[in-house]
Amino acid sequence: MPQSFALMWNVKPGTEDQVRELFKNYGRPDPVIRDDDGNEIGALLGTQVFLKGNTVVRVVEVEGSLREVAVHMGKQPAVRELEEKLDPLLEEPRDMSTPEGAGKFFRESAMEVLISRRAGD
Repeated sequence: MPQSFALMWNVKPGTEDQVRELFKNYGRPDPVIRDDDGNEIGALLGTQVFLKGNTVVRVVEVEGSLREVAVHMGKQPAVRELEEKLDPLLEEPRDMSTPEGAGKFFRESAMEVLISRRAGD
């Protein structure tokens, strides 16, 4: 069953236009989430990114666990390129260069889901 995760972080004030441009040119990660043996264990169904002031919220809809998504995203070239360009713009440093670093960031910036409804539920 699909589930959504939201991640929130702040960029340095004054960098908002750079952040907009980075996301505008952001490539697409592989939507298939695989385990270490190559078996399909989930899917990235959708992504939305919001900006208000210097706060960024990224919402991802997935099939799979937050840990699996974090590991998968940490391996994606498009994501790694974006994260490297975002790093100097962040208020608080993070390490997205390893699956462990990406997992730590996901755990620390994940927002609590209070309600999630879909038509027909």
